[in-house]
Amino acid sequence: MATVTTPRTRFTTQLGLRSSGVLMTTEEFDALPDKVFNRRLRYELINGVFIVTPPPGNGEIDPNDELGHLIWYFKEFDPRGSVVDKVLSEQTIYATPNRRRADRAIWLGLGRVPDVENDIPAIVVEFVSAKKRDHKRDYEEKKAEYLAIGVREYWIIDRFQRIMTVHRNLPEGVASLVVQETETYQTDLLPGFVLPLSRILAKADDWPDKKAPKKRNPPRKPLEGDPR
Repeated sequence: MATVTTPRTRFTTQLGLRSSGVLMTTEEFDALPDKVFNRRLRYELINGVFIVTPPPGNGEIDPNDELGHLIWYFKEFDPRGSVVDKVLSEQTIYATPNRRRADRAIWLGLGRVPDVENDIPAIVVEFVSAKKRDHKRDYEEKKAEYLAIGVREYWIIDRFQRIMTVHRNLPEGVASLVVQETETYQTDLLPGFVLPLSRILAKADDWPDKKAPKKRNPPRKPLEGDPR
């Protein structure tokens, strides 16, 4: 009788950076036992390929923590903040064909602790990395996947271009806009919450990236489809 190989029998020790590139299905990825994961690394499944990468640098961690703090403060001290269920960093998004690792996910309006594998976040946030391939991933690939599963807003915070791009998933289609460094952002999903982009970018500036790409000229007007 043939032995059926499953992730639980294939992988019995921790999976490190050298494990990147293994072919795997979503079912296999979801069945991996906790003991094979090193919490200092990031694990994703992209187009059937198991990807292992180092954790984000401080230039992403610090502003991400600041964003989480601002939303937590809004939740705790503003009466309207009760709309926030949870705001969590480093979350795997399960509803797509892939298993992307989002920098931050925000669940709204459930009135309970979300089931992170089944409840789609209302807002997903990514902090752009320095590598060119990561830039394309954040701006194009993740945008398509997140909006397709019903994420209501996708925020891309780009410390290199000094902007935040917001894609809103509306009934009439996707509306996109660019928030400049000196501007604030408000959304109907978080009534009363104001995000000062300069405060987030200031945290990133504390950790200069020697490999940062050259600054491009960001758009000066909202993108086509912005309802404002």
